[in-house]
Parts: sequence; C-alpha cells; structure tokens
Amino acid sequence: MNLEEILVDHAYCEQKAASSCISLILRYPDFTNLVMTLTPIVAEEWGHFERVMTELQKREMKFGFPRKDQYVVELSKFVKKGGNRIQQLTEQLLMNALIEARSCERFKLLSTQLEDGELRKFYHELMISEAGHYVTFIELARHFQDPILVNARWQEWLIKEAEILNSLEVKGNRIH
Repeated sequence: MNLEEILVDHAYCEQKAASSCISLILRYPDFTNLVMTLTPIVAEEWGHFERVMTELQKREMKFGFPRKDQYVVELSKFVKKGGNRIQQLTEQLLMNALIEARSCERFKLLSTQLEDGELRKFYHELMISEAGHYVTFIELARHFQDPILVNARWQEWLIKEAEILNSLEVKGNRIH
C-alpha cells in the first residue's frame, strides 16, 4: 500500500464531494431544504480536504495530480437522463449516497488496517462523517420523491454498482 497515493486520492475525493454538493445547490437553489442540508456538508467535505492536505504536509508528501476515477465514471453512466427536476435530483442524490457509503467502507478499513495510529483515528472520524452523509443523501431523496420509488431505484443502483465493481480492475491505492 502506498500511503501517499491513498492520501492524494482521498484529498481529490473530498474536493469532488464538496464540488458535487455545491453543484446541487446551484442547480436547485429554490429547494430551501436541500440548500440548508447540503451547505454544512460542503463545509465539512472541504474541511476534510484541508485535513488530508495537512496529513500530506506532515509526512512531506506531494499533493500530485488527480487520477480518473473509473468507478465514478461508470456510476455516472447509470444516471437516468431526462425526466423532471425531482427525478434528476433523486438520481444525483442516490449516486452521491452510494459514493459516500463506499467511502465510509474504505475509511473503516483504513481505520483498522493502517499501522499509523494517528491516521487510524483520523479515518475512524471520517468514517462516521461519511456514514452520516450517506444517510443524509438517501433521506433527501426520500423527502423529494416517493420513498417507495426511491427505495426501488436504490436497489437498481446497488445491482448496477455490483456489476461495475466486478468489471473494474482492483487498485489498492485508491479510495474508490
């Protein structure tokens, strides 16, 4: 395992998570509940980015360039195009929920497997945060659209994700 690659990848994942929430706020400014729920998540994700950057600096590691996240690329292809604004919003919320859930799983592994005790604690804290984000995205989707429809679509997302994961090459120095 290359810790520098993991931390760099993690930093970019946090930056993308913040950007994704900002994008939703900009696309749906008329949905006050969405804006008010996502605003603190933006701040939290950016705070995570800053914390990862601090961990890189403490270890005298270079930030480096982003890599293409094939997992997210493939998930993006599954987003249903068209439909009304609520359907489009639900698709984005479910994709975000899935990404946050998987980040939570990766952070759990890092919090138990890393030799560095400080980083184990760091990833334990972030695991809890990501779990909260996952739940928040699912709850928001259920707020804006019929929960029965959301739950059915969530199951489709999980099936598609399993197919995607089975098709991707396993790379150990990444969050996704």
